[in-house]
Amino acid sequence: MDIKRTVLWVVFSMSLLILWDNWMRHTGKQSMFFPTSTAQQGKSGTTPASPAADAAKTAAANATATGVPGALPPAGDVSAFKSERITIITDLVKVDIDTLGGEVKRLELLKHKDNTDHTKNVVLFNEDAKRTYLAQTGLLGGDFPNHKSGFVAKPGIRVMGEGNQVQLVLEAEKAGVKLTKTFTFKKGDYVIDVKHEVTNNTTAPVTPSLYLQLLHDGTKPESGGMFSGSGDFFAPAVYTETDKFQKLDFEKIEKGSDSHATKADNGWISMIQHFFVSAFIPQDKAQREIFTKKVDTNLYAVGSILPMGSIAPGASVMMDARLYSGPQESDRLEKVAPGLELVKDYGILTILAKPLFWLMEVIHKLLGNWGWTIVVFTIAIKLALFPLSAAGYRSMAKMKLVTPKMTAVREQYKNEPQKMNQAMMELYKKEKINPLGGCLPILIQMPVFLSLYWVLQASVEMRGAPWVGWITDLTAPDPWYILPVIYAISMYITTKLNPAPADPMQAKMMLFMPLAFSVMFFFFPSGLVLYWVVNNVLSIAQQWVINNKLIPAAPKP
Repeated sequence: MDIKRTVLWVVFSMSLLILWDNWMRHTGKQSMFFPTSTAQQGKSGTTPASPAADAAKTAAANATATGVPGALPPAGDVSAFKSERITIITDLVKVDIDTLGGEVKRLELLKHKDNTDHTKNVVLFNEDAKRTYLAQTGLLGGDFPNHKSGFVAKPGIRVMGEGNQVQLVLEAEKAGVKLTKTFTFKKGDYVIDVKHEVTNNTTAPVTPSLYLQLLHDGTKPESGGMFSGSGDFFAPAVYTETDKFQKLDFEKIEKGSDSHATKADNGWISMIQHFFVSAFIPQDKAQREIFTKKVDTNLYAVGSILPMGSIAPGASVMMDARLYSGPQESDRLEKVAPGLELVKDYGILTILAKPLFWLMEVIHKLLGNWGWTIVVFTIAIKLALFPLSAAGYRSMAKMKLVTPKMTAVREQYKNEPQKMNQAMMELYKKEKINPLGGCLPILIQMPVFLSLYWVLQASVEMRGAPWVGWITDLTAPDPWYILPVIYAISMYITTKLNPAPADPMQAKMMLFMPLAFSVMFFFFPSGLVLYWVVNNVLSIAQQWVINNKLIPAAPKP
């Protein structure tokens, strides 16, 4: 049996399996390999239309800020409070903060376009008929201001303009305990500093705890393309130095079966989605409890509770936190908090995908274009693997020269398989051919190919990145299918350069495979197809050189 053909069939079968798995995920069904992080919970968790209904629904959210026995006290009558949405605009974000509770109600990324409507920007925090996604903070441990108390905003600048930062200060007082929230937005930064100052204006000590929580519905987002990287997902995640990164899902929170770190003096809590993340990072070395909880029908929370200690009458205590809400850019995430870069999911090939992306980043800093980065990256990988792949191509070229002899052996012993195998091995030994050598080019490239697939799936840096002409987004399929067609042509030439199988039916299947792969590549990110096209062109050149320069021509009869 020709081992190389067997390997090709295995690769082809795996590709069809991956195609089927992605189709299953595309149509909303369970993946065979990568279980979805969210479950379809229905639409009942959307925001009520009226403020009264909203207050009734979110009163249940008070209980989410605990994670321990006991819930927040009632927020009180807020029907008479006239809330106001204050909009802060920087060079990167546009943020709406409600004076009712000091909640972050909406956050728009000004540098990232929406996947389906390129005239709009990506919106993370939001509260509408389709999505509930909020950042909430407040106090526990008594009748203190919380995320449903009325706050008063101090006057100040709301648009950054030529400055380097903008601050929003909100104040609320309840039963003599005053909470001051200070949001600080900095130029060129997706991190929002959130400082909480508690002042005790009563005659007795108080012992409040600060809670930071992210609220999200469990409705599964609409699916994008099968391989284009446009599909979305939402999932809570927590990180501590001891337990490391733990990705959770709403279905387990619904059932109460989720498991994660619950106590630490470090780390963060987050809500992740494809290409983007929001994370609350409390101040380091502050003891905290970590919780997840079902708040209401189809509504869930992940958060931290930080005791602020005893505050004497007339005294104040401050506690800092940071809220990162933006793209999963590796360089940014690594600088924000330890482990935050782990939200960027490279799948099962992380150990290989991360260094490959690091190399691509180095190349991109020199070229400034991700498409040309992929081209140069492919050349670099090809050169690095040349000593290994060249041996395989030499073996394939030699196999082509001795194909007539192999055919003769098969014909001579077609009814005696054992003698045929023995004669074939003697022929390989005589001609100094390694029958497994032809597998090397394919086996070497597959891990790189799959790793690059995950890099394109996970890297927001390439989201919307153009190459040339018609390729305007390397993470999306080729809109004109030009690259898949070029791939088919290059694969056809590669097949012709290799020795033809003795079996006519097998030979026809080998010619059919380029077409099958090209059809599959219609759904792949164009950056991935670009890599494979460049790789094939280099392989053709390499094989031609080996066939014509390194391997002697067959002797004339």
